[in-house]
Amino acid sequence: MDNFDHILNWKLKRGSHTFPGKDGGTCINEAAIVAAGFPYRPVRSVQDMPDCFSRPICALAMQLNDEAEDAERQLLLPFVARLACADTPEVEREREAYITARLRWLQSFQEHLAILEGTLAIGRQADAPAPEEVRARLEGVQQRAALSTSVDEHPLLGKMHAWLAAVF
Repeated sequence: MDNFDHILNWKLKRGSHTFPGKDGGTCINEAAIVAAGFPYRPVRSVQDMPDCFSRPICALAMQLNDEAEDAERQLLLPFVARLACADTPEVEREREAYITARLRWLQSFQEHLAILEGTLAIGRQADAPAPEEVRARLEGVQQRAALSTSVDEHPLLGKMHAWLAAVF
């Protein structure tokens, strides 16, 4: 999946989206659902993810997705096909402990990516489809999109988050 970020015309965005636009325009978890072969659905919490997705990993991915600046968020694209890796309850607890022990305030986005990478190394790895298959699945959703850009589930929250980020 090294070339995943270069072969896909998909834009990761903050928050949950009613449906993607022709630009892709979803959060990382919504894109991961499609990449894994499931029908598109909005993701408001990790509980909205199919059972084959690791809850601690998806929670971390959602946090990184929503806290990142637009350019940083696109660095999450290579992880889209790796989130469907749920394991035993023991492994999921180990993943949660790994994240909790390492995630701190004021860390750089690169440090957060390293935590995501380390968490993904614990336990079962996703049976990632070929990049061409992922691209075909995501492009299929884009082609069915009615609008050119995605529709944010909560546009006011996005505006407030952007305003607070500018203030602080």
